[in-house]
Amino acid sequence: MKKVGWSSILVATLVLVLGVAAEAQQPKKVPRVGYLATISLSIIPARIEAFRQGLRELGYVEGKSIVIEWRSAEGKPARVPGLATELVRLKVDIIVTAGSPATRAAKEATNTIPIVMTNEGDPVGTGFVASLARPGGNITGLSTLAPELGGKRLEILKEVVPKASRVAVIGNSTNPDYAQVLKEIELAAGALKVKLQYLDVLDPKDIETAFRAAAKGRADAVLVLNSPVLHSYQTQVVDLAVKSRLPAMYDRPEFVKEAGGLMNYGVSINDLDRRAATYVDKILKGRTPADLPVEQPMRFEFIVNLKAAKQIGLTIPPNVLVRGDKVIR
Repeated sequence: MKKVGWSSILVATLVLVLGVAAEAQQPKKVPRVGYLATISLSIIPARIEAFRQGLRELGYVEGKSIVIEWRSAEGKPARVPGLATELVRLKVDIIVTAGSPATRAAKEATNTIPIVMTNEGDPVGTGFVASLARPGGNITGLSTLAPELGGKRLEILKEVVPKASRVAVIGNSTNPDYAQVLKEIELAAGALKVKLQYLDVLDPKDIETAFRAAAKGRADAVLVLNSPVLHSYQTQVVDLAVKSRLPAMYDRPEFVKEAGGLMNYGVSINDLDRRAATYVDKILKGRTPADLPVEQPMRFEFIVNLKAAKQIGLTIPPNVLVRGDKVIR
């Protein structure tokens, strides 16, 4: 048997030690997350900050322990599929979607990269997940219960304008949950004895046309539904509502907080974005979207803007005002 000299043992040991040291020095792969939105990110700064805050609370440092690829279609839905494809080409680890058009585009772009919804109205009805408890595919996240909230918004609008007999409903018929939202609103309208006027906004040029139609149809108030186009032009929407002297209920808080609109009742979208970070964390640690239940809203808020009410000569009933989570004076 050939003897192994001390020099050979020392060389072998040195090679092993250097190999372990080199392996220890190998930098860990920094996860990349794509954030896909239809509307401009400049319109939703609070939501973006909430998502970042959620990541910070979980120990992530943007640019160091996690990289976020921000993508926005700037209010042009036709651009969303291309941006989703771009994120897939970048081989991001997860795609976070801000709204139905973004979720649909991401779903069509990949069936392998995990997708986290931040605020999907009806994820089962739109076919994004098999069920809330067991999503079953590569998509999970958070729901806003949009269909159910449509009827509640109309109820509050009727409380604020008791004499309202006609309400203009301004929305986008191409939105995945549009039909279900209208169904809930129609049920509420029947109980409240309110006639509805449907006005479709598919393009920015349709916004002014819709408000002219509302005035011509003698609408007493306006219910503004979820729509990337309407969100992207929220200042114009609010200004036209004031110009038409129409009390308006909006589906997103930005219409009231940022653009000066009258009222918003709904889910705390900022809270959903913050909670979306927990899904990102779980997936990066090995969980699969198929096994992560879709969460429903935990926080709701009712915002009233008395400045906007004064602009159109409207008095908010005290019994409604006391229910406001935030009152802008």
